[in-house]
Amino acid sequence: MVETAGNALYLNQNGPEPSWPVLAGPKTVEVAIVGSGLTGLSTALHLAEAGVSVAVFEAHVPGWGASGRNGGQLNPGLKFDPSWFNERFGEDQARSIVAFGWSTVDVTATLVDRLGIDCDLRRNGTLRAAASERDIAGVRRTYDDMRALGMPVDWLEGEALAALTGHQHYPAALLDRRGGDVDPLKLVRGLAGSAARAGAEIFARSRASDLAEQGGGWRFTANGHEVRAAKVLIACNGYADRLWPGLAEASVPVFSSVLASEPLPSDLAARVMPGRQVLYESGLVTVYCRVDAAGRMVIGGRGPMRPSSDAASMGAVRRHAEHLWPALASVEWDYAWNGRVSITPDHLPKLHAPRAGLLIAYGYNGRGVALSTALGAHLAESLTGSVTTETLPLPVSDMKRMAFHRFWPIGVQGAIAASRFRQMIADLF
Repeated sequence: MVETAGNALYLNQNGPEPSWPVLAGPKTVEVAIVGSGLTGLSTALHLAEAGVSVAVFEAHVPGWGASGRNGGQLNPGLKFDPSWFNERFGEDQARSIVAFGWSTVDVTATLVDRLGIDCDLRRNGTLRAAASERDIAGVRRTYDDMRALGMPVDWLEGEALAALTGHQHYPAALLDRRGGDVDPLKLVRGLAGSAARAGAEIFARSRASDLAEQGGGWRFTANGHEVRAAKVLIACNGYADRLWPGLAEASVPVFSSVLASEPLPSDLAARVMPGRQVLYESGLVTVYCRVDAAGRMVIGGRGPMRPSSDAASMGAVRRHAEHLWPALASVEWDYAWNGRVSITPDHLPKLHAPRAGLLIAYGYNGRGVALSTALGAHLAESLTGSVTTETLPLPVSDMKRMAFHRFWPIGVQGAIAASRFRQMIADLF
């Protein structure tokens, strides 16, 4: 089945894609970037602003993948608590990882403000909700960990939490006041325009293939034309193909499904997420939601592990929304779409430097909007040689193929079914 973003909310409400050129002849640049999502565009912007000749090569159009059709949440942090990184990487490296990982929303907001990008950015905070009583302890540990580092988080229960969500289903949550939301496609288009104005070349419908080292640099083919570059960044996330050996098998491209309602009637909009925080639930099969700047409920979670723009195939997400807010049963769900999120085996983002002059970045595990945007400045510094890969804020690791990767849809569906069954049993008692 061909994947399309045609029924995504953002594509429909933001109008036609800006016109981007297709590569029409050979090209030589200092840095070539494969992938025009937030990682590639942010890196291109910072390189161009530093005076480096850079070109971005995209198989579709900027923002076609997860960068332009995600849930629109700006969430600080990584998948694990800050103290976990001390145990895994040691105090010095953990300090760098945590400082970067929990500052990404601030960095993204500062960049948006500097560039003047109109992308409906709001900073009303992020709620991480315990989906059931058994999840309270885990969310509380996260809160205590963050609070110990002086992070701006609050613990919420009972009426205080219900006042922000509009229901009493969640027993507890932490509120990180740094979080927020954004129209992701507007952010992508704004970054692309800013990068182009700074001097970056962006080529759409110019899929890269046959990457190889040559003459102390790199060469590949895009749209049938040869591209030469001293350095290359591969930033395809959940849409990695065979451009570099093992990359496609190093993560699982899990489909995340999103529904967007019609603009809620004013009385209902005042009762559903009235504080306009974004929210994501604890647990394996996470549900995330927000009411956007137009008053639409945007809610996402796991759906079919195949391309889909059919709301009927995302019934579990809709039913969950109506379980939390029964009045949503009366609204129309105008948009339904899905796309691939890159999930790594250890749930950490990945940076690889398998050869001199080659960087690979992917695996944001559902935290990519702020994380990938903020990462671009650091990747640009590494590609210019002003810092080494060892000083990047996230650890550089060796790429590892996942065993039995070809069976990932079966494994993911099984994990989702098991998690939903455990939640159903828990809800009975």
